[in-house]
This record gives sequence, structure tokens and C-alpha cells, in this order.
Amino acid sequence: MPTKQQVGEWVAAYERAWCSNTRQDIASLFAADAEYHEWPYETHWIGREEIVKGWRSREAWQQGGWDFTWTLLAINGDTAAIEGTGVYKELGTFANLWTVTFDERAKCTVFRMWNNQI
Repeated sequence: MPTKQQVGEWVAAYERAWCSNTRQDIASLFAADAEYHEWPYETHWIGREEIVKGWRSREAWQQGGWDFTWTLLAINGDTAAIEGTGVYKELGTFANLWTVTFDERAKCTVFRMWNNQI
């Protein structure tokens, strides 16, 4: 079961990876066989390499700057529920709901995001 501190560290690392867009930073978040699902965009990246490739394809989303705030809603077993808001200068504001399932090394095994522009 992840702790609040581990979840906070993982989200901070996620934000760093979103800023850097480096393969190493992105890959460090996920287990080798991780899954990344995003709705309503029907993004389904399976495996760390696909996640890195898909994530890096979105570098243009960061143009003009962005900000992200989040709140931990709950931890249930190996899964954390996170509510976030992403504000992108070029794209607008998005309300996010994440469920992040962790392995024993605090690597994400399943990431699910509901991402809605508001």
C-alpha cells in the first residue's frame, strides 16, 4: 500500500517528467508492463516504452507554459485517487481525475485519467 508521502513524491516526479519530457524521467515513473489509459481521448499505451513514446509526442501541449494543482482524494490498497487541474496557456483548463495503481517499488502499474476541458 502506498503512503501519502509516496503518492506525493510520485506526483512531484510526474510533474518533473512533464516539464523535462526526457525518456529517463518518464520511464522512472512506470513499471515495465504498465498501462496508461486516458479518457475521453481513448489513449491506451501499454508498456513503459509505449508510454514514453506517447508522452513525448505531447511536448507541444506545454508551449506557452502550464500549471498543475492536485489533491489526494483517497488511497485504497495499492491505488490512489487524485483530483487535479491543469491550466495550459495555449490549450485551456482541464479537470483531471486519476487513479494510480502502484507496485511494491512505488512504480505505477496502471494509470487511468479522466481528462475534461472546462
